Amino acid sequence: MPSIADPTIEVSPSILDQLDDQFSAPWVVILYNDDWHPMYQVVFQLQKATGCSLEQAQWIMLEAHMTGRAVAYTGTYEECNRVLAILLEIRLQVELDRA
Repeated sequence: MPSIADPTIEVSPSILDQLDDQFSAPWVVILYNDDWHPMYQVVFQLQKATGCSLEQAQWIMLEAHMTGRAVAYTGTYEECNRVLAILLEIRLQVELDRA
């Protein structure tokens, strides 16, 4: 009876390098304007998520309010995912994208 060999998948090292570069390259968290959250609540959540100063959080919130969107944070994929999760705690409209 023929035996079925265990299939092995070999991944080229260059592909692994590309994946590594993709996740370590700069990512951004984009905050969108909404009409549901008071400005002070957005500022507080930005400070909580990013650790930025009150003034920086106010500028980010005002940019999103005036233009429709603002870059709230720039960092690695993992850092941006952490910030995104904290901003989503109060259901802010946010998005993760490559810089």
